[in-house]
Amino acid sequence: MNPALSRKNINRLAIPAIFAGIAEPVLSITDTAIVGNIPENGLESLAAVGIVGSFLSMLIWILGQTRSAVSAIVAQYVGGDRLDDIKTLPAQAIFLNLALSLLILGVSLPLSPQIFGLLNAEGLILEYCISYFQIRVWGFPLTLLTFAIMGIFQGLQNTGWPMLIAITGAGLNILLDFALVYGVDRWIPAMNLEGAAWASLIAQGVMALLALGLLMWRTPIRLKLQFPVHPEMRRLIGMVLNLFIRTLSLNLALLLAVREATALGDRFIGAHTIAINLWLFAAFFVDGYSSAGKILGGRFLGAKDYDSLWNLAKKLSRYGLGVCLFLMVAATVFYRPTGRLFSEDVLVLQAFYSFFFILILGMPINGIAFVFDGIFKGMGKMRFLRNVLLFATFLGFVPALYLGKVLDWGLYGIWGAFTVWMLFRGAPLVWKFRQKFRPLLQKA
Repeated sequence: MNPALSRKNINRLAIPAIFAGIAEPVLSITDTAIVGNIPENGLESLAAVGIVGSFLSMLIWILGQTRSAVSAIVAQYVGGDRLDDIKTLPAQAIFLNLALSLLILGVSLPLSPQIFGLLNAEGLILEYCISYFQIRVWGFPLTLLTFAIMGIFQGLQNTGWPMLIAITGAGLNILLDFALVYGVDRWIPAMNLEGAAWASLIAQGVMALLALGLLMWRTPIRLKLQFPVHPEMRRLIGMVLNLFIRTLSLNLALLLAVREATALGDRFIGAHTIAINLWLFAAFFVDGYSSAGKILGGRFLGAKDYDSLWNLAKKLSRYGLGVCLFLMVAATVFYRPTGRLFSEDVLVLQAFYSFFFILILGMPINGIAFVFDGIFKGMGKMRFLRNVLLFATFLGFVPALYLGKVLDWGLYGIWGAFTVWMLFRGAPLVWKFRQKFRPLLQKA
């Protein structure tokens, strides 16, 4: 068996990727818990964080797809032992990405009242959304820069540095959250919701500087913009455009869910905010093995080692399901304490406890979907991933969501739609992988 498929090597890639991946949702969970416990208007602050967080996640995920595209191409060149051939590509990709992010920042900032009004925010919640967003949005280009550099590291088969960057940023953000939201006696006044926004912005800046330093001093890749445009830029842009459409579809589902939860009332959007942060935490936890699939999948495809690619999918599926089983047990045992981490509001907790079991039961479906998603990203099959997400969103999630609305199922309908969505995402990936690579094994 290929040594790269050993449990030790897979975990060498996956475990740092898990810590890097969960740093962001841990950060969001901490923000949610701290903001949800603000003494004055805590419920409205929690709702604002949930609404703004969903919108910013949409922006970051849409443009952050350069990370996956760069990682896939770099991994394939590493597998083919041709890394020197793409040294100029990452800088060109990152500069293009930053230019787009600054354009989007300039457009979204003055339109923030209209944007959050469309998401059903009104009154005090709308005021909080605008003030929180106007600070947090400046971290958007910094996060995209960090993500793109992390993609380079992953393509170079290194998940340790992304872990270091993510943990540093998350740890700093959590410390600043406590200091700026609640204040430090005689030193720092309590800034409440705006303190959480400043904490995130400062942490994002530190992460970007750390990523730049590691890239410049510890890798052969340079961010000096050189011309002519690299021949692989066309393929990279094609990947990014496919992932762009895919991520628009993905975030449409998340934003529709936020919109419907907000329409149900303050306590329901509060409960949904807690649940979506936990859902993302579980997703990024499994995403460590998805990242290993992306890194090794691209490498094995570049080397045309189909036997190793097939065995990689089988191993990662088992590992992903194992992680999901652990999370399911933990969530079941700590069912009620989990809710109290985020809010003491009785109505919010009642709403959360009523549907949390749906999130738990859907974890194995999520695990398989995320593992194969990573493998297909590593192989550069972005067009197929785009089509699968469009299929899952418009033929799975949206009909299920509005069926739940018509039947007045409330949060049950919203989270039932998430389960349908993930089933429609995972099943086609498993089918396509088996159809494409089983015949190649038989020929070998």
